[in-house]
Amino acid sequence: MLFKKNDEPFICENCNNAVFKLKYTSRDHCPTCLYSKHVDVYPGDRQETCCGSLVPIGIQTSKKGMQIIYKCSKCNSIKKNIIAQDDNLDLIIELSREPVKVQLN
Repeated sequence: MLFKKNDEPFICENCNNAVFKLKYTSRDHCPTCLYSKHVDVYPGDRQETCCGSLVPIGIQTSKKGMQIIYKCSKCNSIKKNIIAQDDNLDLIIELSREPVKVQLN
């Protein structure tokens, strides 16, 4: 998978939180509400034209560690992002309680 480091601060479109650089990898979601935005074809490339909200729907464990599973509110794509060190642990626990009801790749 292609990866382009893109660690820029942004304002979360879901909760209006100011999100700062992660510094150790690319920031791709809000640590407060865990929402993301469907802007990447490959991580960090900002080439996706959909731009829908990526709604957190679950948690999975993989070789890469724990990942947040997202469903795009616009195109229904399923995406996954690695959990960041400063993510809202209460929301992660809440998401991990319910099984994900979509087909994962």
